[in-house]
Formats: sequence, structure tokens, C-alpha cells
Amino acid sequence: MNPPTSTVRRPWYRSRTVRRFLRNRLAVVALMIVVTYLLTALLVFGGMITLDDTEARVSAGSIPALFQPQPPEKRLEDCQFWLDELKKALDQTDAKAALGDVQFGAVDVASLPLPELRETHEQARRLDQSLAGYADLNDAPEAATKLVELEELVAQLFPLPEGLGAVQRFIELSLGTDRQGRSIALRATYSIMVAVQIGLVTAVLSVVIGGLLGGAAGYFGSWVDGGVTWLYTTFSSIPYLVLLVLIAYMFIGTVFDGTLFPVYVAFCATFWIGPCRTIRGETLKIKQLEYVQAARSMGFSQLHTMVRHVLPNTTHLMLVGFSLNFIAAIKAEVILTFLGLGVKKGPSWGIMIAQSGSEVVNGFFSQIAAATIFMFGLVLAFNILSDALQDVFDPKHV
Repeated sequence: MNPPTSTVRRPWYRSRTVRRFLRNRLAVVALMIVVTYLLTALLVFGGMITLDDTEARVSAGSIPALFQPQPPEKRLEDCQFWLDELKKALDQTDAKAALGDVQFGAVDVASLPLPELRETHEQARRLDQSLAGYADLNDAPEAATKLVELEELVAQLFPLPEGLGAVQRFIELSLGTDRQGRSIALRATYSIMVAVQIGLVTAVLSVVIGGLLGGAAGYFGSWVDGGVTWLYTTFSSIPYLVLLVLIAYMFIGTVFDGTLFPVYVAFCATFWIGPCRTIRGETLKIKQLEYVQAARSMGFSQLHTMVRHVLPNTTHLMLVGFSLNFIAAIKAEVILTFLGLGVKKGPSWGIMIAQSGSEVVNGFFSQIAAATIFMFGLVLAFNILSDALQDVFDPKHV
């Protein structure tokens, strides 16, 4: 007799599902982008960028992105800011201790003797006062020369860092700064963690709640179906934005005010409806199929049949619902935050867009552009990835 042959199982990375996914190059690129966002969120959560870093001042005021040149008036204002900050420290009783507290991101006061710092500061002040006599710095060649000399003196007082400090400074100013001198790059990167956190928690909870309720309604029917249908019909009759605002407003003044808990409750209370409807409809079709009838005839309980044979075949719809709710949660956070009912502590893309209103009026678009581009990249990549995963896991496409 021939020995029985053993079935050799392929490793998961060589399975047909993975190979079908890898053939979609656009989806692979989208997966890499999504993984980059997720890793960044984990690093921020682990302390790579703290809340204090996003609130710390790194420049005199608003700086455009990509190190664009600034007009002479703005350059003079920046120099005056650095000189004023230095003078505050030099006028303290313990000047050395005060100078040690002067820090703007990776930039510190030069480690020079106090007399030399005072002398250089006075020299810079005299240049600053001489520039005050020019009505227009653009029309006076000698004013441009003095401005360059003033910037060189300020650079001596606040020298640019070297090594890792130079890299940190480059990152801090790469996307510019807001009116308060805070790094837009650090705030936009920190907001990735907030967006991913809100999107994942909302999407997972809403899909789980909607999937279980929709599956139970479609499979058991009778009063279960009637109760679930009445529940999502009632919630659907309330305007979406009004319900979000109402639930978020309920937590104002409570111990949860200022946390993300009201955001989670507001989003999960509305976002479960979509997955519930689609999975209920799919379950009504699946429970009539032969393999489900065979499971019943073999004596399996209805709960086992639904969990083991029905719900797994709605995975592609759950992925779609997860993707839609993940994206919708990020967008809804922007709306609630703009209304003052969303994220309140720490930066988020919604807060950045809300704070950029006055900046856009003055022709400064760095902050709103950074928040929009970061959000657009995540939403687009997640959409492409979810569509590809739906095609891979949809039983009709296998």
C-alpha cells in the first residue's frame, strides 16, 4: 500500500489571496502609505512628538512653508523678536539661569560670556534703530545691507544648531510656522495619531455593532429584525450633523469634556447604521444558500451557523463599512472641531483648519495646506486599499 500523502499548506504570503492583491500595484502603494501613517501614529503615541513639542514656539511668527523668502519688513520683525526675547533674559537678576530657559525648538542662546552677549545685543539694537528711519526697506540699498548685518548679529546670538539639532530645525521649519511661531510640521504629524485613533476606534466599534445587529436581524428575522429595523430607522430620521452635535454637546461640563470619549460616542451612535443595513441585506440572501441549509440539517445551532458560516461571507462588506467609517470619522472630526465640539486639547487637522481662517485672509496658506494634504493622503490611500481588499475577499470575485 502506498503511504498516505500529506497535504502541504502554502505559507500565507504565497496564498492566492495575497498574490491577487500584489498584482494590484496601486493597492500596494496605497498599503505602503497607510502603513507609514500607522507607524507614524505609533511613534507619536510612543513619545516621538509630545504635546509640548506641538505647542512650543520655534520661530518669531508665521513662516511660509518650504523656506520661501520673506519680505524685508517681516525679516526685520523677526530680528526684533529675537532681540526682545534676549533682552528679557538679560534684564533678569539671574541672567544666566534666564538665558538657559530661552529655547525655541532646537535653537538656544549662544554660549558666550554675558559681557559679550550684552555688547552684541547693543550693537544689534543700534542697527535696528537705524533701520526704523526707512519708510520702505525695499527702496533703500543701504537698508538692505544693514538688514543683512542685523541678521548676522542675531545669528551670532542665536546660532543655528548642528548635527541632529540641524535636522530637527529643518523638520520644524519645513512646513512653516503659524502665527504663534509653532511648527506646522510637528502639529500636522502629531495630528496623524489623533486622526488614526479616532478613525480606528470609530470604524471598528461601528462595524462590530452594525455587523452583529445586521447579521442578527437578517438571520433570525421575526421580532429581532423588526427591532433592529426600527432602531436604525429612528436614528436615520434624525439629521446626521444635528445628532453628532447633540451627543457631543451632552458631554460639555462633564468629566469627559476635553477628551476624545464624546467624539467616539457621537460617531459610533451614527456610523453603525450603514454597516447594519448592508450586512442585514446580505445576510437575508446568504441564509437561503445551500451550505447554510446543510449546516442547519447537520444540527448546528442558529448562533453557530450565523457566526461560523454567514458573517464570514460578509467580510468584504465589513471592509467597505470600515473604510467608509474610517474616512467619515476623520472628516466629521474636522466638522465638530470647527464647531468647537470635537478635539479640544492638542492639535488635530480640524483644529489646524479652524485656526487657519484668519491666516488665509492674510494670504498665508501653509497651515491649511499642510492639514488638507495630510488628510487627503490618508483618505485617498485608505480608499484605494479598501477597494482592493474588497475585490480580494469578495466571494463573488474568488
